[in-house]
Formats: sequence, structure tokens, C-alpha cells
Amino acid sequence: MKTVKNLIFSVALATGVAISGLVPCQGFADDWTQWRGPNRSDNSNETGLLKEWPSNGPDQVWLNKDTGLGYGGIAVAEGTIFTVGSRDDQEFAIALSAKDGKEVWSTVIGPLLKNNWGDGPRSTPTIDGDFVYALSAQGHLACLDRKTGKVAWKQAMEDVGGNVPFWGYSESPLVDENRVVVTPGGDQGAIVAFDKISGKQLWQSKNITDPANYSSIIIATPNGQKQYVQLMPKQVIGVSPETGEMLWTSPWQGRTAVIPTPIAKDNFIYISSGYGVGCKLIEISKDNQATDVYQNKVMKNHHGGVLLVGDKLFGYSDGAGWTCQDFKSGDSLWEEEELGKGSVTYADGCLYMLDEKSGEVVLAEASDAAWREKGRFTLSPQTEQRSRSGGIWTHPVIANGYLYLKDQEILYCYKITK
Repeated sequence: MKTVKNLIFSVALATGVAISGLVPCQGFADDWTQWRGPNRSDNSNETGLLKEWPSNGPDQVWLNKDTGLGYGGIAVAEGTIFTVGSRDDQEFAIALSAKDGKEVWSTVIGPLLKNNWGDGPRSTPTIDGDFVYALSAQGHLACLDRKTGKVAWKQAMEDVGGNVPFWGYSESPLVDENRVVVTPGGDQGAIVAFDKISGKQLWQSKNITDPANYSSIIIATPNGQKQYVQLMPKQVIGVSPETGEMLWTSPWQGRTAVIPTPIAKDNFIYISSGYGVGCKLIEISKDNQATDVYQNKVMKNHHGGVLLVGDKLFGYSDGAGWTCQDFKSGDSLWEEEELGKGSVTYADGCLYMLDEKSGEVVLAEASDAAWREKGRFTLSPQTEQRSRSGGIWTHPVIANGYLYLKDQEILYCYKITK
């Protein structure tokens, strides 16, 4: 078993065993194959989930204490969990069995990023067909065989003009049609697409030269026109999937870092940033003109993410607390401080919210009327290896009736079906 060399990380890692009688089912209809789920919205289509939790929370199925340090996210496909984490001085893509949490394979994807807020990777692997696509914090993009972890190809962001951002590369690769799309940033072109099978470069957005930040690209279809949308430090942009050419741009005065993933619905794009910036809704016309619908500070989301349910937005707004915002008008519908700042995921009428400091996990109705809590528990055990400047920043994932949470090297699995 691998151990961490640095004395700060000298606690031995050990893999937990499954709790009896609670074995994840092998149905794959509701896999979570990439960052924020199948369509990058943090919305699960699962039903039949618990509407209330017992006092100690849902049943824990298993625990694995050796999934690597860092803030790597979780993807789930066909009975296998994929994540990224650091061991010793390297960053790994790691596959585990959804049945019992035991490791299936691990593969080095890049050297270790060291950072005062915590070392290691920050992205979520993307699963597409027979392959896994993972990005290290220093910008090494790897295509791996999903079953074995064998490397099919690699590309380095520095080779296409990228520079590692201050907190490391944090976006999760977008795989669409024959393309893998990432944001190296820089003068050679901020966005680049590679052939997903060969790794050959297909295009680079040479007319977009923003530095890399921390948001992830989404697919949008305003007016039926498919495009890729990315939030940059000073603008939000739409580009052509075929060429990478800019289709439209809208100014955005991000401060320090822009992190949350954009949200697309119909002809509209919604963005938010922390550091006091706020949020904005943009309408895209048929001729790709971007017009602001509103811009305000109702939702100042730092990095826990905002999600859309119907026409209501939910997320943590700095200074206000957990917030429900009307998507169309931008008005605040309610604010609540019953839980600290953190991340959120939606499934079956409920919000799953994680406090980044305490490790408290809350189930609440996705109601536009008020905060309606339906259960809470605290992650245990918690890591002893997290940086003092860090938090529990891996977002909750729901797949095939199970809730997955991660705190550095510790991966937790809970049964949330009735």
C-alpha cells in the first residue's frame, strides 16, 4: 500500500470494508459520467430516493481511505467509480469498484501540484465509451483505457501555450462527439479540442487569449445551435464546436478567480462568481448577439456551484447564505444560514448540500418557498491530512441509488434509496 512521504501526511492509509447487507446494485441507468453529472447541470434524474433521513443520516455502505489526496471529483460508470488523487509526488487516475470500494487500478497522469490550499488534483474524470479522460492539476491531459487504466495518449497544456493557473488546473474535460475540449488558456488560444481517440489536435481558439481559470466548459443549444460555453476571467463566451471560433462574447468582471460552471437553458446562459462579483443572465439571439437580461449580487457563488431546478436556482451566496433565486427575473426568493458554505447536488425533488468546513451533509426540499430540511449528518471519520487553508471541496455525487462524498483520501458511499 502506498504512503505519503511528507511528514505532514504521515498517517498510514487504509481501506475500509463494506458494512454487511448494504451492497450497491449493479443497475447503470443513472450513472454519473462526468463533472456535475450527465449534462453538467448537477441534476440527477433518479427517483425512488429517500425523502427524509434518520437522525444519523442514511446507511453507510463502505468507506475507502486510500483514494489519494487532493480535491478530485467522482464519476461513476457501469459499476466502477473513477476519481483523481495524489500519492507521494505524483497524481493518479484511480478506479474503484462501486460494489465495495476496492481499488481496481491506478495510473499516474502527472507530477504533483503543491499549493498552500492543498496539494494534488482538482478536476473530475470524464467517462466516454471505453475511455477515461483525466486532467492533472499541472495540466497533463490523459486518455486511459476504462477497464485497465492503460494510457492511450497524453497531451500537456504547456505544449499548446497554457500556463498553470495559481490554484492549478481545475476544469474537467468535456467529451463531445469526436472531441475532448479543455481550456489551457494563453496567447496560442484559450480553448483547444483534441481527437478523443488519437489525441491529435483538431482546433485551437486562437482569437481567444484569456488565461486559464477554473470553470468547466458546457454544451448549450441557444436557438437550436450547438455551441460550447466557457466562463473566463473577463468574459463569458460561446464557440463553435467544429472550429473553436468565437460565436459571441459578454463581458464579465471576475475578481481573483472565476470558478462556477455556467448554466444553459433555452436561449439563456447564467453565470456567477464569488469575491463579491455576483451573477448575470444572458440571452443569445439567433444571430449570436448576447444581451444582458439582468446582473445583480443575489448569487455570489464562490466555488460550491449553482444548479437550476425548473426555473429556480439554488446555491450558496457569499454573505447571504444558501439562496433560492428566480432564474428569469434574478430576484431572491429566500436566503438561509442553517448550513455553512459549500456545494450542492439535486435529485428526486431534494437538494444534497455539503458544508465545506464542518462536513455536515443536509437533505432539503428543492422548494422556492423556504428552507425545508429533511435530514442531516456529519461525515465521519474526516481526513487528518487536509490543508488548514482547505475545505471539503469535492461535490456530492448521486449514482444508481447511492450518494458518494469525498474528503481528500477518504471516499464515502451511502445508500439513499427507500
